[in-house]
Amino acid sequence: MVTLWAWGLTIAAVIGLLVLDVVVSARRPGPVQFRSAVGWSLFYVAAALTFGVVLGALGGWDLGGQYFAGYVVEKSLSIDNLFVFVIIVAAFAVPPEHQPRALTIGIVVAQLLRGVFIALGAALLSAFSFMFAVFGGVLLITAFRLVRHRRREPAVRDNALLAVAQRVLPISDRYDRGRLVTRVGTRRTLTPMFMVLLAIGTTDVLFALDSIPAVFGVTSHAYIVFCANAFALLGLRALFFVVSGLLDRLVFLSFGLSAILAFIGVKLVLEFVHQRTESVPEISTEASLVVIVVVLLVTTVASLAANKPIQGDHLYPRSAIDAPTELSLKRSPPQGERSKEGVTSGGTGTQARSDSRAEAWAPETRT
Repeated sequence: MVTLWAWGLTIAAVIGLLVLDVVVSARRPGPVQFRSAVGWSLFYVAAALTFGVVLGALGGWDLGGQYFAGYVVEKSLSIDNLFVFVIIVAAFAVPPEHQPRALTIGIVVAQLLRGVFIALGAALLSAFSFMFAVFGGVLLITAFRLVRHRRREPAVRDNALLAVAQRVLPISDRYDRGRLVTRVGTRRTLTPMFMVLLAIGTTDVLFALDSIPAVFGVTSHAYIVFCANAFALLGLRALFFVVSGLLDRLVFLSFGLSAILAFIGVKLVLEFVHQRTESVPEISTEASLVVIVVVLLVTTVASLAANKPIQGDHLYPRSAIDAPTELSLKRSPPQGERSKEGVTSGGTGTQARSDSRAEAWAPETRT
């Protein structure tokens, strides 16, 4: 039983690390350099590992093992989350100096949303044992769809909430120093940054629907689920600038994540059946951790060992990053800028060049 003091100290530590990330992002609003991104990523990984060691030493290595298994699952799934963030940032042509701010806010929103889903998931599992089978089925379906649709980039334009926001809200076609609200003439309007955060927030909800059942597959302890999610999400801002340049190298990642989700789905189903028939074996936490780590290692080594990227077999097509489909706002770019646009074929069809769109959505200069 985890005491209220333990919960309080853990939440305080997570909030402290989040504040640190926000402060660093605010003090260095420009693009994050690769070396700095690697350093901060390693720092947050070290913090997560240190927490796991302390938890194992104080609470027993059974809890410690569950935490490490959950952390590895959530960290691997967060890479999937980051790739979608890359596509959103590219689709909205977010200027490099504003990307850290957008990512930091998105991560904070993800922490809050997952906290809600963790509480809901724990309550459902406690009240209804058949939810183990339901969660297992969800993960098996997700694993199948992840492999089946690996050649399709997420359709940002198909987001219903974004479409409604574009129709009913006044939105400018210019970024304004990372602000959410700007002034166009005498009228106050929202900036494209608002749409970016809305896209990231809705994406966080979808990923929480997958990641929460996944971590409950390796532990049913709500405290461990919270800690694994919290420490996996910490440092994603820096990790974004590390992995965004590795998309073409991680060619087999979708297969690895699919295998992990399918394995955890089977584990949940077996646990549900075991509760009714003891002759059906359960998969231990130790075995789960070994399988997850081995799958990730094999996937990573195989991807990096490939001589060149295999078109269509990385998590999302590179075309989604190099030439994302232009998202039209209510106000079109000036005619002079529109004439600079070119079109490229490939991906999902005719696509506007990202460099021309970046000019069209460049931040406003104010005197």
